[in-house]
Amino acid sequence: MELRKIGGTCEDDNCPTLYATDRGTVIVRGLVVSDAQALTQLGLPTGETAVEVPVELLASFHAGA
Repeated sequence: MELRKIGGTCEDDNCPTLYATDRGTVIVRGLVVSDAQALTQLGLPTGETAVEVPVELLASFHAGA
């Protein structure tokens, strides 16, 4: 899978980031959600996980799109 950085919140690539893939999908890098209440509300199936990113990451990507 090829990745291309399309958004981030810092310059050193060690923070929440968005990547476009050669599959026509997006990978979101962020902190894994471990809050039990949030995970219960999400009801994630096996094989899925949730990550938390700052709103600014998505807002800056949307503004540039």
